[in-house]
Amino acid sequence: MKRITLGILLLSLLFTLLSACGKERQGTLTVYAGLYEDHAIKAIETFQKQTGIKVNYVRMSSGEILARIRAERNAPKASIWYGGPADTFIQAKTEGLLEPYNSKQAESIPPEYRDPDGYWTGIYIGSIAFVSNKTWLQEVGLQAPHSWSDLLKPEYRGMISMADPRSSGTAYTTMATLVQLFGEDEAFDYLRRLHRQSIVYTTSGSVPGRTVGMGDSGTAVMFAHDALKYYKEGFQDLIISFPNEGTGYEIGAVGVIKGGPNQKEAREFVDWALSKQAQDLGKQVGNYQQLTNPDAVPPEEAIPLEKLNAIPYDLEWAGRNRERLIQKWTTRVLGLGDE
Repeated sequence: MKRITLGILLLSLLFTLLSACGKERQGTLTVYAGLYEDHAIKAIETFQKQTGIKVNYVRMSSGEILARIRAERNAPKASIWYGGPADTFIQAKTEGLLEPYNSKQAESIPPEYRDPDGYWTGIYIGSIAFVSNKTWLQEVGLQAPHSWSDLLKPEYRGMISMADPRSSGTAYTTMATLVQLFGEDEAFDYLRRLHRQSIVYTTSGSVPGRTVGMGDSGTAVMFAHDALKYYKEGFQDLIISFPNEGTGYEIGAVGVIKGGPNQKEAREFVDWALSKQAQDLGKQVGNYQQLTNPDAVPPEEAIPLEKLNAIPYDLEWAGRNRERLIQKWTTRVLGLGDE
């Protein structure tokens, strides 16, 4: 009888341990992060500490995240897409890759910064800018650019850096801005002429800021908040300017990946990411975006859209036309493949 009782106790203990392990696995989220690495780490560490939910993350550019989610659509490995321009989220929504979630926290976010059906919600805002190296400008006798046409001047040939819209949300926001500003035909004529300036294309939208800061490029087209980060990190030659004709902007978003594991924990992450506390974390690690939660306090250095000649950027249009415009850029600007 004692042996039977002991056996039952051992089996009970084993069952309890296995159940605990199962719960731990269920509580582990995988996040695809479009934020800066330091921002993603700070946010995830804080979320884990406050909720006890373990998180794994992979840092990628927005186009890379979209491609990964597509590839995994039949067996998703991640549950959360965290950061990067919302127009890429809109494309993912049209392809059935996201799960709608109407978080209670989203009710405090202004309607223009969230999807009405809950497929994504904005967490920050950032504007497209010209970022130049002051020393280089002085050497070639130029002022900081204040017009899109300035980048077509002979002095800029071989000295412009920007990201590739096939991988970068920053670059796609730039392209969609130009199309909305000038019309599609004129915008693509401009992009072809800009390409003939021997542009250095990068995978990530923030990398051009480093090349300009180091003097390897003269000017970059990128988000202003990324340039502010590099400036604060020691690249004191950086100058930020904006095109007189108008500039566009991103709404950085968070959303739930359709069919991903741990949907309950994923929704809890979205709730947390929309909170004042979560949005206030960015400035602690040197990130300078405007924020979407009205109670959150943006960094003093952040540049409000109200101070810029910002176009009425049509986010929905940009998201729904993303695939078509990128294909057109690939064929008409790079001369690759068929349109």
